[in-house]
Amino acid sequence: MDIRKISVGPDYKSGAMHYIVGQDVLSGSHKIHLIKFDSELNSYKIYIEDNDVVILWKEFSSDMPVSIEYNINF
Repeated sequence: MDIRKISVGPDYKSGAMHYIVGQDVLSGSHKIHLIKFDSELNSYKIYIEDNDVVILWKEFSSDMPVSIEYNINF
């Protein structure tokens, strides 16, 4: 299943950082391309894109509190 949004932090409403696929980041120079779970490293990875270049931007270990929203395709 595709991850649409990840929220990282202990308090979802006031203290978490929220990352959504398609969101502008780095002053609008890049967009979030993909959020995925790496089962080998037990971590979540956020990839960003600039034109046709996709790079790993952030990685959160599963020790961090996270909330995941998935794409729901009917």
